Amino acid sequence: MERNRLIIIEGPQGTGKTTLANYLRENIPSSNLYRLSGQKDKSKTGKLVSKRMYLALLAYLKQMQDIPMDIIFDRTFFTEEVYARLGYKDYSFTDVYNYLVEEFNKLNYDIYLVLLYLKDPHIFEERLKREPHHAYQSFSEENSTNQQNMYQTLGEELRNTNIKVLRLAMDNFDEAYRKINKEFNI
Repeated sequence: MERNRLIIIEGPQGTGKTTLANYLRENIPSSNLYRLSGQKDKSKTGKLVSKRMYLALLAYLKQMQDIPMDIIFDRTFFTEEVYARLGYKDYSFTDVYNYLVEEFNKLNYDIYLVLLYLKDPHIFEERLKREPHHAYQSFSEENSTNQQNMYQTLGEELRNTNIKVLRLAMDNFDEAYRKINKEFNI
């Protein structure tokens, strides 16, 4: 029996996560798309809220394993870890992050972590201007570039897990779609 796919789209502000998530949802039959925005409390209380949220998500995914449905996430706990490592949070999330990676690794899904990036970081500035943003984290080419580098670091750290890391340049959406179509047989 073929396993369901769990596709997690991560990347810095302005890379095209929403665009790719919508594309996948529209082109993968029997799929659900979830958008997680996290929570804005940067204190240690916020860590507890995030921990509870992601443990509940893990329990939900365990319940969904045998339902014939691919699941697509636009951000998950990887963002929380990136933001904490970059100092956007007043706490370390690494203990929770490591536990979640270990538990995700045990799930009965084909798990894909799609890390979006831009080859040309100047594209960040243009994309970040196009729509209003929440004041949670300042939007800039520098912040997005720092996030991009940290996501790549996380991807390297996942080499010895069952989580397949796909790196996808989003400078050109049509080219990105061709690559993702090939990967997911769309």
